[in-house]
Amino acid sequence: MNSEHENTAGSDDPEVWELRLYVAGQTPKSMQALQNLRRICEEHLAGRYRIEVIDLHKHPKLAKQDEIVAIPTLVRKLPDPIRRVIGDLSNVEKALIGLQLVPASTP
Repeated sequence: MNSEHENTAGSDDPEVWELRLYVAGQTPKSMQALQNLRRICEEHLAGRYRIEVIDLHKHPKLAKQDEIVAIPTLVRKLPDPIRRVIGDLSNVEKALIGLQLVPASTP
């Protein structure tokens, strides 16, 4: 898995979500995270997202840039503020809350 870009948004769309997924090679957990991310984006951000996949085996210096301490980690670059979600994104509700796609439910 190289640095990979998926662009489903128009270049002048102000509502585009820029997402960066940090992985370490093509491990099952990394591949699952990418699959889950694509599904979440299609269901909740159809046509309004860009995904960049960073393989830290190939680009280890990029981990420092986004303060990556565990992998896989998803970083929401845009919209502000930057948000991070660690794990394979299999818990969709947790991922949506972490990305602020849905509000956290109040007890």
